[in-house]
Amino acid sequence: MKNTTTYNLSISKLMDYFPPAQWRGIGDDFCMFNVRYDERLHALDYPCRFDGLLMLYCVEGHLKLSVNLNEYDIRDNHLVITTPGNILKVSQVAGSKQLKYVIVAMSSKFAMGLKVDLKKIMNEGITLMEIPVMKLDEGMSSLMQQHLSLVANVINSDSSFREDSVTSIVSSMICLVAGLWADRINELREEAAQTTTRSCMILEQFIRLVGQYHTKYRNVGFYADKLCLTPKYLSKLIKTASGKSAPEWIDSYVILEAKNLLKYSDIAIKEIVYRLNFPNQSVFYKFFKARTGMTPSEYRNS
Repeated sequence: MKNTTTYNLSISKLMDYFPPAQWRGIGDDFCMFNVRYDERLHALDYPCRFDGLLMLYCVEGHLKLSVNLNEYDIRDNHLVITTPGNILKVSQVAGSKQLKYVIVAMSSKFAMGLKVDLKKIMNEGITLMEIPVMKLDEGMSSLMQQHLSLVANVINSDSSFREDSVTSIVSSMICLVAGLWADRINELREEAAQTTTRSCMILEQFIRLVGQYHTKYRNVGFYADKLCLTPKYLSKLIKTASGKSAPEWIDSYVILEAKNLLKYSDIAIKEIVYRLNFPNQSVFYKFFKARTGMTPSEYRNS
């Protein structure tokens, strides 16, 4: 049977899914999981959201991971980073007996305490939504494994400064990882260089608001009012800063939510219409088909 909806995944829930021997953590804010395949483990079988920073490093094996409904092949030395709110699902595990991977999960609170310019890194979250996977070369794989091993050793120690030490090591790891995306975001940086600091700030605030309110409000005027701007001026800033219009950003979030509910739940379409705040099924059908080329029913059955 399909899951009824996307569920929220916390660090404490992850701890419950995996045997105690496979994880080491610091409270409910940070945990590292060393996982080998076990048929009892189904933490990501259904679509879920993790409200924090999540890193998955595949040491050995092969799995297929869906991030925001885009599927990726994760193999040896592949690294995945997801930012808060991304929809995750493991769609297939191949070569399961050889599967070995490491998950580093940290709450938003822990992440904000890292000794890095996290705001700058998280500004690339827009790009990470589109390119969340990177294959590490031999040198970077070695550095990653050294950092992960050091984190585990520190957590297992009796040091009174375990949390501070782990924070420093993870900060170093995040900085190394952030560099891997440099080539991928050059185009974005070039565009950002042509915009004002205010444009970038407004884009960041707008994306955050859309993530929070897209199931209730789809009109640009609502977000413009929240940001104390006119709809016309907000639209200009968003288009200049991101290359996408404000309605396109809003629609992309609504379509992602609709696709997830249609594909991974048994919820009736009329209930989805209600959850996404459409006035009726006809309006929802027209909205969905205009942006996907399929009706909701066709997509659900595809």
